[in-house]
Amino acid sequence: MLDIHLRRVSAVALAAALGAASFVVSGAVAAEELNLYSSRHYQTDDALYDNFTEQTGIKINRIEGKGDALIERIIAEGDNSPADVLLTVDAARLWRADQAGLFQPTDSGVLNEAIPENLRHPDGHWFGFSTRARLIYINKDKVEEGLISNYEDLTSPELKGRVCIRSSSNVYNQSLLSSIIAAQGEAVAKDWATGVVGNFARDPAGGDTDQIRSVAAGECDVAVANSYYFVRLMRSDKAEDQAVVESVGWIFPNQGDRGTHVNVSGAGVLKNAPNQEAAVKFLEYLASPEAQSYFADGNNEYPVVNGVPASSPVTSLGDFKADSLSIAVIGENQPAAQKVFDEAGWK
Repeated sequence: MLDIHLRRVSAVALAAALGAASFVVSGAVAAEELNLYSSRHYQTDDALYDNFTEQTGIKINRIEGKGDALIERIIAEGDNSPADVLLTVDAARLWRADQAGLFQPTDSGVLNEAIPENLRHPDGHWFGFSTRARLIYINKDKVEEGLISNYEDLTSPELKGRVCIRSSSNVYNQSLLSSIIAAQGEAVAKDWATGVVGNFARDPAGGDTDQIRSVAAGECDVAVANSYYFVRLMRSDKAEDQAVVESVGWIFPNQGDRGTHVNVSGAGVLKNAPNQEAAVKFLEYLASPEAQSYFADGNNEYPVVNGVPASSPVTSLGDFKADSLSIAVIGENQPAAQKVFDEAGWK
């Protein structure tokens, strides 16, 4: 069964479409509604959605679940899907949803002006509303300064048996490799992936936070993980998490050339959206300065709208040059990335 739960659901709007699915009904039916399928589950989102309703009078009916499960659900619902907006993370999932024909073009001057061109679909199928950076983490006591400055350095002979990283099935790694393919081609990307495999401290296992903890525990000296996982540890009140932060350093890779790989949390209006006008209003709201702060802070990410600052824990990581590669290209390179991983023997 899909790992999905429903909040603030209007029986009139959704009960027929969801059939026998288990959900809780609360509140009266609003004059205008928006049916949001979201893979986000952060407390700050409650204020985000409440503010949208206060400003527009549009009630949000929210279904939450894992990104891939939500995509499969929308496909299964077909033309009768009640979903207006899909909100999910990573170029890979946005690409998968778009390849399945789930989005419709959104022509919005507000969104086109607010969202940088490389962080949105060229035809307006989806828009990125926050970014995260994929950083390299090191054991400060074991990795000499200057040994690592680029993703390419992860293949260095000096790092043999010292690198921890997630599996090749992880979408974050697939997107990173997609960016390397775009920058240097498949042949170079395969050499890179093969070199990293040769430097594994252990077989890939666990999530991004596990890789960072492994560096602190001495299981490996170097790891790769998204920035927000480290910021979560920084913001934790647990002594063990603060010990990890104290012993681990971070590097923004490739500052001398293309910049550090970044990815997005993004959303698009679905092709069968029954409340299309409300859906566009919601996306435009997410691009407002107020919503940008809530949205990015919910997952310790960076706002995408110029002039909106990130939270202080995020900015404490330091300024960096981000790769300006189109997120759409990262999505398109997903099949090639998986092929390269397989050929390199990356489990």
